[in-house]
Amino acid sequence: MLLRSLLRRLLEIMLVVFGVITVVFVVMHITPGDPTQMMLPDGAPEKAYNQLRMAWDLDKPMYVQYLMFLQKAVRGDLGTSMWRGVPASQVVLERIPMTLQLTVAGILFALVIAVPLGVLAATHQNSTIDFVCRLLALFGQSMPSFWLGIMLMLVFAVRVRIFPVSGSGSFAHLVLPTVTLGTYLLALTMRITRSEMLNTLNEDYIRTARAKGLSSRTVLYRHALKNALVPLITVVGLQFGTLVGGAVVTETIFGWPGVGSLAVDSIRLRDYPVVQAIVFYVSILVVLTCLVTDMIYTYVDPRIRFVKQ
Repeated sequence: MLLRSLLRRLLEIMLVVFGVITVVFVVMHITPGDPTQMMLPDGAPEKAYNQLRMAWDLDKPMYVQYLMFLQKAVRGDLGTSMWRGVPASQVVLERIPMTLQLTVAGILFALVIAVPLGVLAATHQNSTIDFVCRLLALFGQSMPSFWLGIMLMLVFAVRVRIFPVSGSGSFAHLVLPTVTLGTYLLALTMRITRSEMLNTLNEDYIRTARAKGLSSRTVLYRHALKNALVPLITVVGLQFGTLVGGAVVTETIFGWPGVGSLAVDSIRLRDYPVVQAIVFYVSILVVLTCLVTDMIYTYVDPRIRFVKQ
């Protein structure tokens, strides 16, 4: 049963990736702009443009280009970067670790702060602590990431000069992008943790655990928090894709050499193979994250069946 479920999920992953890269292929090719005009200097003869278009098969109809792309993609060939002259997969795979590093750091930053604050707010409902936590969550979800990133840069990199303005290579370079990327998830996770803890603390089994004489710490963290984690896991799993997408803005602001900044540059230059490779690998990461999230459910709450009937 487990093997059949995994095979079904893998088929779903293939269909999702196929649909996503198809949409991106069409959108990129119908968007106004000719990459050959960017690659050649102004005043180049028309013959040079035609030769370059033929070299990249841009002179063929779009459906022919699409079939050629699929034929190569099945063999693992996602094309060659028009500007770098190297395989598009190589360009993207070199950047993915940096984006994953930033994304994971953003998630850890959010969880380490949000879960304790959410529990604290739930156990002190309607108190000053609860009010402050809800206010912080409201601000965190209201601030656009690009505005927050610019403000953090101006304060901590330009005025105070604690952290570098941009780039990568050290822990200090990671701090400001992590805070920028993880703030929204922090606020969202805090609100969900508070809400789920309030619901869980009113359940009968929590009152039974307290009646048995268990300590408040045991009841709170071993019983209540564990059962409140399922919706939290759902949010974190779904937000992984959002964070990878949101990394486009964050990486551009801080000059972080990840997939996000690569996507911006490749779209601007109409580097079709690199854009398609980015979408291919990112979509695989997102759907695999959803699969892992479903599997984690069974560990946290065995009542949830991994195999759907």
